[in-house]
Amino acid sequence: MQAAPTVAPETMRQPVATPAARNTAVDCYRGLVMLLMMAEVLQLSRVSQAFPGNPFWAALAWNQTHVPWAGCSLHDTIQPGFSFLVGVALPYSLAARIAKGGTFRGMLFHAMRRSLILIALGIFLRSMHSPITYFTFEDTLTQIGLGYTLLFLLGFAPNRTRWCALGVILFGYWLAWMIYPAPHFAKDHNLGVAFDQWFLNLFPRTQPFVTNSGGYLTLSFIPTLGTMLLGLIAGDWLRSAAPRIPYRKLLLAGAIGLAAGALLHFTGICPVVKRIWTPSWTLFSGGLCFLYLAAFCRIRPLFSLVVIGMNSIAAYLIAEMLRGFVTDSFRIHLGPHFFAFFGAGAEPFVRGCAILAVYWLALFWMYRRKIFLRI
Repeated sequence: MQAAPTVAPETMRQPVATPAARNTAVDCYRGLVMLLMMAEVLQLSRVSQAFPGNPFWAALAWNQTHVPWAGCSLHDTIQPGFSFLVGVALPYSLAARIAKGGTFRGMLFHAMRRSLILIALGIFLRSMHSPITYFTFEDTLTQIGLGYTLLFLLGFAPNRTRWCALGVILFGYWLAWMIYPAPHFAKDHNLGVAFDQWFLNLFPRTQPFVTNSGGYLTLSFIPTLGTMLLGLIAGDWLRSAAPRIPYRKLLLAGAIGLAAGALLHFTGICPVVKRIWTPSWTLFSGGLCFLYLAAFCRIRPLFSLVVIGMNSIAAYLIAEMLRGFVTDSFRIHLGPHFFAFFGAGAEPFVRGCAILAVYWLALFWMYRRKIFLRI
């Protein structure tokens, strides 16, 4: 049987026809995103409660929690940052696979397999403390998995097509919500909730699904694809301009995204709500991601973040699966109040710093031995 031909350069956008050196700025940005996720062990809200009226701990605590509905804290930027960087990495990944003789069909099957693995992994992690498999599709990994194959296909499209796709995704999603006969963008009564009340109840459950306590939705993967698409465009800019950095494009895109999202929010057209990933949130958070990326391209790479960013899946699994083990190990071997150096109020923070150190050392050990989890 004749082997399938490799993807010829003329059938693809020229920037992805040849491989490029690894962009450590992307690794640093990804490392920051994962560090913010792992830093939940610092329990800043609990520390803030122990020091009422202290503006320092209050500010830190606020930025380590999701805003109740509309708005944005530092913690709210974790998921869009992770999703955006999936898009940024795609042009580099495609270039590497094509340089190794990859075929479009083979790469498509790999993208589909990756989508399914991400969805399954997200469900597995959410089921860890459930008596049966907890089918949920609003978590970071499942949201990325639901849109990743479409993102892969857009990786072969020209930029004009990508921008058009982004417009269709965001406007179409907004229009569907406006047409649906329910209070627009309310927490528990909206198009996404109605879909989940049908879709999630198709799976075995301990009790029927009514609403998600945080307001999160399966359908959010659609505007999340918009966030990944913005990352794809940014990644293509970086590869096309290498070794230069397209600061002007990144900064302009960041400013436009922030302004557009804020304008839609304050005019009442579409609120900036991360929990249901409104189109205005895609634009606003996407603008922040462009600015973060530009900043990391400007500064010198930080080794401590590179160690985390080059093993983001491992970091994600460590944060999700090892917190209880490390915490219990400290309690068993060091005593229940070993970390109360600065009083009981600061104890969760000090213990959290120690847990973070263990996480980083585990990732450093993997980095030194070139063990990188890939999907």
